[in-house]
Amino acid sequence: MIRYYQEDIDFKFKHKLLNNKWLKFVAESEVRSLGDIGIIFCSDNYILDVNMKYLQHDYFTDIITFDYCEGSKLSGDLFISIDSVRDNAAFYGTEFEDELNRVIVHGILHLIGYDDHSESEQAMMRSKEDYYLSLRPVVCSVAK
Repeated sequence: MIRYYQEDIDFKFKHKLLNNKWLKFVAESEVRSLGDIGIIFCSDNYILDVNMKYLQHDYFTDIITFDYCEGSKLSGDLFISIDSVRDNAAFYGTEFEDELNRVIVHGILHLIGYDDHSESEQAMMRSKEDYYLSLRPVVCSVAK
């Protein structure tokens, strides 16, 4: 089950049911199932505090993924800075919703086991993000 929360920010996520169907599709395409996923929308300051407290990283980021997966069942928490997503959308010249969907699927891909430490891992992650983002409109239109 996917649950949505907000911390330290006033943000309402739209289209939760469609998003859930899309993320279920992503998981099943990677031979996984969805367990308990928490998507926590927050501010830059909140995610910085999480980054420092749990990872000892003193910098801002758009997402932090905590992995609680067991076997092929995906479970975890995705902390997403809405401030950083907005900044990234402006920087890359994309729509806010598109960038937000990219960050969400990025977190799910981390839970699946993809990483982004090396250049080759980053290329694979970006390829997977692009692939699943391209299928989102099809999956969501079928899901209605």
